[in-house]
Amino acid sequence: MTAVRHQTIEIQGLPVFYREAGDPSKPTLVLLHGFPSSSAMFRTLMRDLGDDFHLIAPDHIGFGRSAMPQAHEFDYSFDKLTEITESLLDALGLDRFALYIHDYGAPIGLRIAAAHPERVTAIITQSGNAYLEGFTPFWDILFAHAKDRAANEPGVRKLLEADATRWQYLHGVPADRQDLVSPDSWTIDQAYLDRPGNKEIQLQLFWDYQFNLDGYPAFQKYFAEHRPPVLITWGEHDEIFGADGARAYLRDLPDAELHLLDAGHFALETHGPEIATLIREFLTRTVS
Repeated sequence: MTAVRHQTIEIQGLPVFYREAGDPSKPTLVLLHGFPSSSAMFRTLMRDLGDDFHLIAPDHIGFGRSAMPQAHEFDYSFDKLTEITESLLDALGLDRFALYIHDYGAPIGLRIAAAHPERVTAIITQSGNAYLEGFTPFWDILFAHAKDRAANEPGVRKLLEADATRWQYLHGVPADRQDLVSPDSWTIDQAYLDRPGNKEIQLQLFWDYQFNLDGYPAFQKYFAEHRPPVLITWGEHDEIFGADGARAYLRDLPDAELHLLDAGHFALETHGPEIATLIREFLTRTVS
């Protein structure tokens, strides 16, 4: 099992924290986390894969141990988070890499892939949505908030509370597997959410999420035209990004490898070893 190094680099004047494992001479896999997590969600996966691959997992601005300027001090948008991520990859000298996209990591990673298809060797998507079919009733309050922030903010704020964070980890997980989900995961996420000013940051990103949907046609065009190797490892019982969102990838990528797991939104918590094996076999076959 490979050691994981914890490092910080300044990007556009802001400290960006990232985890790194493996030999940089081996194929690189960039892991992009979602809401409300951080690169901590990948800490075990990175140890599992570090013998065969070079892994980089950053914390987005406003998350984890990266900088957290207040909402009025920074452009909290997915366009800006993408720009920071691209600048990080450039600063680290990463010209070619595979992407692991989860939740918020999907619109960030797919912006990069669609703009620079020559740089992306493969994509692994785990509840990383790129199709309208993936949206579930969970999103009703968020899309209402996008249209009327003031009227719907009280309802959206409930998604930032401890019970909602715990639910994200446990929903869709069979009762006999819930003890595999470490309480540390949602406790750490909630601690970051509870920092002064962070909820305002998350509210802004909730509002900005609507513009990711405008990018879906470009993402799908990228899939159809460039046919990147894609591995789909998705929780079949995910009530945030439903399994229909996983199946939709096959419309533009008929050769994609689809695995629906007996899991919820954070499938790595319950199926980490299985996902690590799938990734190793997939990247060895398509990239190495």
